Amino acid sequence: MDLTQFEAERSAGANLDINYKWALGEELTLNTNTLFFYTQIQDPLLLVSEGSEFEFRQPEGRIQTQGMELNLKWNYRDWKLFVGYTFSEVEERQNGISKEYPLVAKHRLNNVLMYEKHEEFWIGLEAYYFGPQLLSDGRTGQPYWILGLMSEKKFGENFSIFLNFENFLDTRQTAFDTIYTGSISNPQFRDIYAPVDGFVIKGGFKLHL
Repeated sequence: MDLTQFEAERSAGANLDINYKWALGEELTLNTNTLFFYTQIQDPLLLVSEGSEFEFRQPEGRIQTQGMELNLKWNYRDWKLFVGYTFSEVEERQNGISKEYPLVAKHRLNNVLMYEKHEEFWIGLEAYYFGPQLLSDGRTGQPYWILGLMSEKKFGENFSIFLNFENFLDTRQTAFDTIYTGSISNPQFRDIYAPVDGFVIKGGFKLHL
Protein backbone atom coordinates (compact mmCIF):
# COMPACT_ATOMS: atom_id res chain seq x y z
CA MET A 1 0.00 0.00 0.00
CA ASP A 2 1.39 3.37 -1.07
CA LEU A 3 0.72 5.76 1.81
CA THR A 4 1.50 8.77 -0.39
CA GLN A 5 -1.80 8.15 -2.20
CA PHE A 6 -3.81 9.02 0.94
CA GLU A 7 -4.52 12.26 2.72
CA ALA A 8 -5.38 12.82 6.36
CA GLU A 9 -9.11 12.74 7.09
CA ARG A 10 -10.63 16.06 8.17
CA SER A 11 -13.67 16.32 10.40
CA ALA A 12 -15.88 19.10 11.68
CA GLY A 13 -18.88 18.99 13.96
CA ALA A 14 -21.09 20.76 16.41
CA ASN A 15 -23.46 19.77 19.21
CA LEU A 16 -25.98 21.42 21.49
CA ASP A 17 -26.51 19.96 24.97
CA ILE A 18 -29.51 20.96 27.14
CA ASN A 19 -29.93 19.75 30.75
CA TYR A 20 -32.79 20.33 33.15
CA LYS A 21 -33.86 18.95 36.53
CA TRP A 22 -37.40 18.80 37.94
CA ALA A 23 -38.40 18.14 41.54
CA LEU A 24 -41.73 16.28 41.27
CA GLY A 25 -42.30 15.97 45.00
CA GLU A 26 -40.19 15.44 48.07
CA GLU A 27 -38.66 12.15 46.87
CA LEU A 28 -39.21 12.04 43.10
CA THR A 29 -36.88 13.89 40.72
CA LEU A 30 -36.48 13.89 36.94
CA ASN A 31 -33.24 14.79 35.16
CA THR A 32 -33.38 15.40 31.42
CA ASN A 33 -30.62 15.72 28.87
CA THR A 34 -31.21 16.56 25.20
CA LEU A 35 -28.33 16.46 22.74
CA PHE A 36 -28.35 17.55 19.09
CA PHE A 37 -25.26 16.58 17.08
CA TYR A 38 -23.76 17.01 13.61
CA THR A 39 -20.45 15.65 12.28
CA GLN A 40 -18.89 15.62 8.82
CA ILE A 41 -15.78 13.66 7.76
CA GLN A 42 -14.12 14.78 4.54
CA ASP A 43 -12.30 12.26 2.32
CA PRO A 44 -12.81 9.30 4.69
CA LEU A 45 -10.53 6.28 4.53
CA LEU A 46 -12.69 3.24 3.71
CA LEU A 47 -11.97 -0.48 3.93
CA VAL A 48 -13.57 -2.18 0.91
CA SER A 49 -13.53 -5.72 -0.46
CA GLU A 50 -11.49 -6.51 -3.55
CA GLY A 51 -12.25 -10.06 -4.55
CA SER A 52 -11.32 -12.30 -1.61
CA GLU A 53 -9.20 -9.57 0.02
CA PHE A 54 -9.72 -6.11 1.50
CA GLU A 55 -7.98 -2.84 0.77
CA PHE A 56 -8.15 0.79 1.86
CA ARG A 57 -9.52 3.39 -0.52
CA GLN A 58 -10.10 7.10 -0.20
CA PRO A 59 -12.76 8.23 -2.68
CA GLU A 60 -13.58 11.90 -3.00
CA GLY A 61 -16.53 12.59 -0.75
CA ARG A 62 -17.69 12.73 2.84
CA ILE A 63 -19.61 10.94 5.60
CA GLN A 64 -22.20 13.07 7.37
CA THR A 65 -23.86 12.22 10.69
CA GLN A 66 -26.71 14.13 12.30
CA GLY A 67 -29.32 13.40 14.90
CA MET A 68 -30.43 13.81 18.49
CA GLU A 69 -30.34 11.98 21.79
CA LEU A 70 -32.82 12.26 24.66
CA ASN A 71 -32.03 10.87 28.12
CA LEU A 72 -34.42 10.81 31.08
CA LYS A 73 -33.49 9.76 34.61
CA TRP A 74 -36.10 9.29 37.36
CA ASN A 75 -35.03 8.95 41.00
CA TYR A 76 -37.44 7.72 43.68
CA ARG A 77 -36.00 6.58 46.99
CA ASP A 78 -33.83 3.54 46.17
CA TRP A 79 -35.19 3.23 42.62
CA LYS A 80 -33.70 4.68 39.44
CA LEU A 81 -35.12 4.52 35.92
CA PHE A 82 -33.04 5.51 32.89
CA VAL A 83 -34.72 5.93 29.49
CA GLY A 84 -32.77 6.99 26.42
CA TYR A 85 -33.69 7.45 22.77
CA THR A 86 -31.23 8.09 19.94
CA PHE A 87 -32.02 9.12 16.37
CA SER A 88 -29.08 8.93 13.97
CA GLU A 89 -29.02 9.71 10.27
CA VAL A 90 -25.76 8.89 8.48
CA GLU A 91 -25.19 9.72 4.81
CA GLU A 92 -22.25 8.80 2.62
CA ARG A 93 -21.41 10.87 -0.47
CA GLN A 94 -18.94 9.59 -3.06
CA ASN A 95 -18.20 11.12 -6.46
CA GLY A 96 -21.34 13.27 -6.28
CA ILE A 97 -23.69 10.41 -5.32
CA SER A 98 -25.34 10.33 -1.87
CA LYS A 99 -26.63 7.20 -0.16
CA GLU A 100 -27.54 5.93 3.29
CA TYR A 101 -24.59 4.58 5.27
CA PRO A 102 -24.99 0.88 6.17
CA LEU A 103 -25.05 -0.76 9.60
CA VAL A 104 -26.49 2.21 11.48
CA ALA A 105 -29.80 1.87 13.33
CA LYS A 106 -31.71 5.13 12.95
CA HIS A 107 -33.73 4.44 16.09
CA ARG A 108 -32.35 3.06 19.35
CA LEU A 109 -33.73 2.77 22.87
CA ASN A 110 -31.69 2.32 26.05
CA ASN A 111 -33.64 1.51 29.23
CA VAL A 112 -32.37 0.55 32.69
CA LEU A 113 -34.44 0.04 35.86
CA MET A 114 -32.29 -0.22 38.98
CA TYR A 115 -32.85 -0.82 42.69
CA GLU A 116 -29.88 0.10 44.89
CA LYS A 117 -29.20 -0.02 48.60
CA HIS A 118 -26.19 2.25 49.02
CA GLU A 119 -23.03 0.34 49.98
CA GLU A 120 -25.03 -2.92 50.21
CA PHE A 121 -26.30 -4.27 46.89
CA TRP A 122 -27.93 -3.32 43.62
CA ILE A 123 -29.92 -5.10 40.92
CA GLY A 124 -30.89 -3.78 37.51
CA LEU A 125 -32.94 -4.77 34.49
CA GLU A 126 -31.76 -3.44 31.13
CA ALA A 127 -33.52 -3.40 27.76
CA TYR A 128 -32.00 -2.18 24.50
CA TYR A 129 -33.82 -1.79 21.17
CA PHE A 130 -32.13 -1.53 17.77
CA GLY A 131 -34.25 -0.50 14.80
CA PRO A 132 -33.88 -1.76 11.21
CA GLN A 133 -30.47 -1.21 9.61
CA LEU A 134 -29.47 -0.95 5.98
CA LEU A 135 -27.00 -3.72 5.13
CA SER A 136 -24.13 -3.51 2.68
CA ASP A 137 -25.88 -5.94 0.30
CA GLY A 138 -28.88 -3.58 -0.01
CA ARG A 139 -31.19 -5.58 2.26
CA THR A 140 -32.65 -4.32 5.54
CA GLY A 141 -31.81 -6.00 8.83
CA GLN A 142 -34.49 -6.99 11.31
CA PRO A 143 -35.15 -4.89 14.44
CA TYR A 144 -34.44 -6.59 17.76
CA TRP A 145 -34.40 -6.25 21.56
CA ILE A 146 -31.65 -7.28 23.99
CA LEU A 147 -32.60 -7.80 27.66
CA GLY A 148 -30.31 -8.38 30.60
CA LEU A 149 -30.31 -8.63 34.39
CA MET A 150 -27.31 -7.48 36.42
CA SER A 151 -26.64 -7.60 40.16
CA GLU A 152 -23.91 -7.03 42.71
CA LYS A 153 -23.68 -7.60 46.47
CA LYS A 154 -21.03 -6.01 48.71
CA PHE A 155 -19.47 -7.66 51.74
CA GLY A 156 -17.62 -4.98 53.65
CA GLU A 157 -15.62 -2.26 51.94
CA ASN A 158 -13.24 -4.41 49.90
CA PHE A 159 -15.16 -7.44 48.60
CA SER A 160 -18.22 -7.95 46.41
CA ILE A 161 -19.73 -10.62 44.16
CA PHE A 162 -21.67 -10.08 40.95
CA LEU A 163 -24.01 -12.15 38.77
CA ASN A 164 -25.20 -11.04 35.32
CA PHE A 165 -27.71 -12.63 32.94
CA GLU A 166 -26.89 -11.13 29.56
CA ASN A 167 -29.28 -11.36 26.60
CA PHE A 168 -31.61 -13.71 28.46
CA LEU A 169 -34.15 -13.59 25.60
CA ASP A 170 -31.44 -15.36 23.56
CA THR A 171 -31.63 -12.78 20.76
CA ARG A 172 -29.41 -14.02 17.93
CA GLN A 173 -29.13 -13.06 14.28
CA THR A 174 -29.09 -16.76 13.39
CA ALA A 175 -32.56 -17.10 14.97
CA PHE A 176 -34.31 -14.53 12.75
CA ASP A 177 -31.94 -13.89 9.83
CA THR A 178 -28.99 -15.48 8.03
CA ILE A 179 -25.29 -14.73 8.44
CA TYR A 180 -24.32 -16.27 5.09
CA THR A 181 -25.74 -17.31 1.74
CA GLY A 182 -24.74 -20.19 -0.51
CA SER A 183 -23.54 -23.56 0.70
CA ILE A 184 -21.55 -24.52 3.79
CA SER A 185 -18.61 -25.45 1.59
CA ASN A 186 -18.71 -22.11 -0.27
CA PRO A 187 -20.41 -19.52 1.98
CA GLN A 188 -20.89 -15.87 1.13
CA PHE A 189 -20.90 -14.09 4.46
CA ARG A 190 -23.37 -11.29 5.17
CA ASP A 191 -23.13 -8.38 7.61
CA ILE A 192 -23.31 -9.20 11.31
CA TYR A 193 -25.67 -6.59 12.79
CA ALA A 194 -27.11 -8.47 15.81
CA PRO A 195 -25.64 -10.72 18.54
CA VAL A 196 -24.53 -14.20 17.54
CA ASP A 197 -23.60 -15.62 20.97
CA GLY A 198 -27.08 -15.65 22.56
CA PHE A 199 -27.82 -16.00 26.28
CA VAL A 200 -24.74 -15.64 28.53
CA ILE A 201 -24.41 -15.93 32.33
CA LYS A 202 -21.43 -14.23 33.97
CA GLY A 203 -20.47 -14.20 37.63
CA GLY A 204 -17.45 -13.43 39.72
CA PHE A 205 -16.04 -11.39 42.54
CA LYS A 206 -14.29 -8.04 42.97
CA LEU A 207 -11.51 -7.43 45.44
CA HIS A 208 -10.65 -3.80 46.18
CA LEU A 209 -7.16 -3.45 47.66
